[in-house]
Amino acid sequence: MNKKIDLKEAISIGIGGMVGGGIFAVLGLAVSLAKGGTPIAFLFAGILALITSYSYVKLSKKYPDSGGTVKFINQGFGKTIFSGGINNLLWISYIIMLSLYASAFGSYAPNLLELTHDIIIDSHIYASAIIILATAINYYSIAVVGKIESYAVIIKLVILISFIFIGAYGLIGNPNVAQLAISQWEAPIKLFAGGMVIFVAYEGFELIANAAPDIINPEKNIPKAYYYSVIFVIVLYIIIALVTVGSLPFAKIATAQDYVLAEAAKPMLGKIGFSIITVAALISTFSAINASLYGGSKVNYEIAEDDELPHHFLAKVWNQPIGLLITAIATLILVNLLQLESISTAGSVGFLLIFGFVNLVGYRLSKETNSNKIIPLVGFVLCITATVILIKQQYASNTIGVIISIAIIGFCFLLEWIYKKSEKKKTVPNKELR
Repeated sequence: MNKKIDLKEAISIGIGGMVGGGIFAVLGLAVSLAKGGTPIAFLFAGILALITSYSYVKLSKKYPDSGGTVKFINQGFGKTIFSGGINNLLWISYIIMLSLYASAFGSYAPNLLELTHDIIIDSHIYASAIIILATAINYYSIAVVGKIESYAVIIKLVILISFIFIGAYGLIGNPNVAQLAISQWEAPIKLFAGGMVIFVAYEGFELIANAAPDIINPEKNIPKAYYYSVIFVIVLYIIIALVTVGSLPFAKIATAQDYVLAEAAKPMLGKIGFSIITVAALISTFSAINASLYGGSKVNYEIAEDDELPHHFLAKVWNQPIGLLITAIATLILVNLLQLESISTAGSVGFLLIFGFVNLVGYRLSKETNSNKIIPLVGFVLCITATVILIKQQYASNTIGVIISIAIIGFCFLLEWIYKKSEKKKTVPNKELR
C-alpha cells in the first residue's frame, strides 16, 4: 500500500487518466461543433488544462494528500457549505464521466457484435453491462483494477500512436485534407465553445494529486508529472484531430459521430483498422470505467470523512465503501437517460467549475505555496469565462444538457446546505442538554 511512485509511473497516472474513454467518446462531437478547426478546439481546452495544472503542481507540493482536489478545496475555503458543494460536484462529475465512458463503450461495441436488430437497444445493453462488470471487478479486487489500468495504458497508447503514423501517411493525396483549411473552421467563439464541450477529455490529470504523497523526490517529480503528461496529451489529441478531419468527409464523421475514430482508420486499413480501433476503444473505455469507479467511491468517502456528506457514506458493503455501489447505480441511471452531448456538456461544466475554484485556491494560497499569483488568477478567470461561454453556446443547440448541468450544480449545493443544517440542529439540543 505504501509503494513509492517514480516519475514514469506518475506520468502514466496523468496520461492514463486523460487518455481514457474521453477521446473515443468526444472526438466526433468535437468535429461536429468545430468542423475543420477541431485541432484548435483541442488546443484551447489543452491550454486551459495546462494553466490549471500549475495550481495543482503548487498545491500538490505544499499539501500532498491522497484526497487530492477535495483537500485543496477544503484548504482554500475551509469546511463550509460552499466547499462541500464543490466537493459534491466533483463526485457527481465522476459519475458523469463514468456515463460518458459507458456511453462510448455502448457506441463502439455493437460494431463488433450486434445483440439485437436495434443499434440503440444494443448500445444501452452494452453500456449497462460494462458498468455492472466493472463494479463487480472493483468489489472483487482493487489489485485487479490496478493491473487492468497498467496494461490498458500501454495498449491504448500503442494503438493510438500507430493510428497517428498510419493515418498521417494516409493523408497524402486524400481530398478531405482540404477540410482543415481555415475557411472550414467555425467562428472563433464556436471553436472555443467546442473546446470547452470536450474539455472532459483532459480532466484526468488531477489524479496525480491523489498520488502526490507517494511520489519520489516530489519537488522535482510532481511538476514534471503534471506538465509532461498534459503537454503529451495536448499534442496527441491535436494530431488525432488532424488525422481524423483530414481522413473523412464531414458527412461521414456526422454519421459515425459516436465511433468516429474507428471510422477514420478505414481509409488506410479497411475493416481490420476499423476493428483494431474499436477494440482499443473498448479497452480504453473499460479501463477508464474501472479506474473512475474506484476514484469516484474514494472521493465520496473522503467527502464524508471531512463531514461534508453524512457519515452513512463511510459504511462498507461487501468490504468496499457504500459510495462504490451508489456511484455505479447513479451511472446506470444517467447513461440510460441522457444523450452523449448532454453528458459531455454536464461533465465539462462540472470540471470547469471545479478547476476554476482550484485555481482560485491557488491564487488565495499563493504566499503559502510560494507561487506566482497571476497564473492561478488567469486560470480562474478563464475557467469561469469558459463555463459562461459554454452554457450560452450550448443553450441554443442543447438546452436539455444546459438545464441538467445547472440542476446538478444546484443539487450539489442544496444537498450540502440540507446536511449542514441538519447537523447544526443535532448539535444545538446536545449543547442545551449539557
